[in-house]
Amino acid sequence: MKIIISGGGTGGHIYPAIAIADEIKKRIENVEILFVGAKDRMEMDRVPKSGYKIKGLWISGIQRKRSLKNLVVPIKLIHSLIKAGRIIWTFKPDVVIGVGGYASGPTLRVAALYGIPTVIQEQNSHAGITNRLLAKHVDKICVAYTQMEKYFPKTKLVLTGNPVRADLHQINTKKEEAIGFFDRGHNQKTVLMTGGSLGARSLNEAALKAYDVFRENPDIFFIWQTGKLYYERLKQNQMGQLENVKMVPFIERMDLAYAVADVIIARAGALTISELGLVGKPAILVPSPNVAEDHQTKNAQALVDLNAAIMIRDQHVENELFAQVVKLLNDENRKRDLANNMSKTAKPEATRFIVNEILTLQKKNS
Repeated sequence: MKIIISGGGTGGHIYPAIAIADEIKKRIENVEILFVGAKDRMEMDRVPKSGYKIKGLWISGIQRKRSLKNLVVPIKLIHSLIKAGRIIWTFKPDVVIGVGGYASGPTLRVAALYGIPTVIQEQNSHAGITNRLLAKHVDKICVAYTQMEKYFPKTKLVLTGNPVRADLHQINTKKEEAIGFFDRGHNQKTVLMTGGSLGARSLNEAALKAYDVFRENPDIFFIWQTGKLYYERLKQNQMGQLENVKMVPFIERMDLAYAVADVIIARAGALTISELGLVGKPAILVPSPNVAEDHQTKNAQALVDLNAAIMIRDQHVENELFAQVVKLLNDENRKRDLANNMSKTAKPEATRFIVNEILTLQKKNS
């Protein structure tokens, strides 16, 4: 069997794609998987590190603000359609899967034109524009939220949940390894903050203002993923000189970061929500204000309503975040309740359900 998985741009697209690929490999002995991503995007680095081949398309999205870069978008799209056609013609996949992101558009469109079975995996409650445009051309659409028929044909929808990296299962067995990996003291409480693979300006600014919090509380260990865009500017700051602060541009072993964390600070993207449910840790969510229809706030509010997370609005984060962190670290009952309720939201079988749909579709068309 040959399978193409296409998409990327952010960890929210890439890691579900890798989880799907890993599950397929686990279940099918003779399978060849090829990723198709966008040149110069993070999938070109992350996918090979996960052991898979990837080819890149010269593709990008339209800039929201007026920009000369938008003049070249149609040229890039035509170029990418031609290259995607060559890749598919040469590789001859049995199924093509799109996970969202610029590259999945031309790849799935060409695959559908060739009559190859196609599947979309939509992670968010607000469907991305690429997947919405592809919906009428593909065979199946796997979603993580109900009421997605407002974006997609109802007959194609399958409610599966979001795929999560396999290494996040059973993280409760990894705490000792995680303590050693991050060089954390055994008696310290750990705060993990991640603004996603690219970083989040407001979270980073809030962390800079928390210097006194960590200087005066050496029993609190802070793992701070700044994002590659911000790391060079932030690493010389006095926060980075504190022994109980571990500042990194990107966390390679997210399973160990989750394993060692007592409290997690994060955005409220779909992948993050799915991961938090699986790891079952108390979380403070700061929804990004820069997303379509403010869907991260809706994600976070749904968890707040279940008493499964705390939400702080982005405009309040600099003044409120770390006061809430310290308060939560010292409230064992609140931490326990948040963690238990978060665990109830988990969909640990999501990846398996998605691969079931992929394999069923492939068999039906073989």
